[in-house]
Amino acid sequence: MGLPDAISACLFDLDGVLTATAVLHRKAWKRTFDEFLKHREGANFHPFTDQDYYDYVDGRPRADGVRTFLTSRSITLPEGSPDDPPGAETVNGVGNSKNRLLLKVIDEEGPSPYPGSVRYISAAYDAGLKIAVVTSSANGKSVLDAADLSRYVHVRIDGVVIREQGLRGKPAPDSYLAAARALNVHPDQAAVFEDALSGVESGRAGEFGYVVGVNRGDQADALREHGADVVVNDLVELLER
Repeated sequence: MGLPDAISACLFDLDGVLTATAVLHRKAWKRTFDEFLKHREGANFHPFTDQDYYDYVDGRPRADGVRTFLTSRSITLPEGSPDDPPGAETVNGVGNSKNRLLLKVIDEEGPSPYPGSVRYISAAYDAGLKIAVVTSSANGKSVLDAADLSRYVHVRIDGVVIREQGLRGKPAPDSYLAAARALNVHPDQAAVFEDALSGVESGRAGEFGYVVGVNRGDQADALREHGADVVVNDLVELLER
């Protein structure tokens, strides 16, 4: 599997590692933030960029992404509540606007899995490794089901579980540590697979046995700097080592 011998569990991020939905997330975030900023600042607003996505949003729980990006623009909103309607000028309202757009885009375009990732997770499953998916998205189950990946997954820690258990989002290691506990493995027996800098940081902070950076955004050096033990462009590369 291209992993150290001591590894007995694989903990996969979802969007950008197993499925191409990270691109759909980025589209939904851009439209949401651009509409918010234009309404607030007028036609001369400074648009949300791909770099903003990677620096402030990628890999984080939805509300954390809203809060972190808006802080970078010196904007503070009230938190509101999780059931705030899309369009409400609260952290949760902005986040719910993004989620409504995301679900629409997923319905239109589908959550395409990466062929190399399907081959890898299938091989890991057949090899008897324990498998968890750890994602900040509250739509983890529906995306896994639609991508036909649920059959490989023993444990799912997603945005719903993170909220219910009061876990800190990435870059804190809480969600990955919860997955290791659920699989009954020690962190040093588990490998973390991440495309987001915040996710790589969480794998390193949790002292996991191996951290694989998946370079989907032309940021291989940054993935290494944030704690990846190895960086690949596609998971199938690990099978070829």
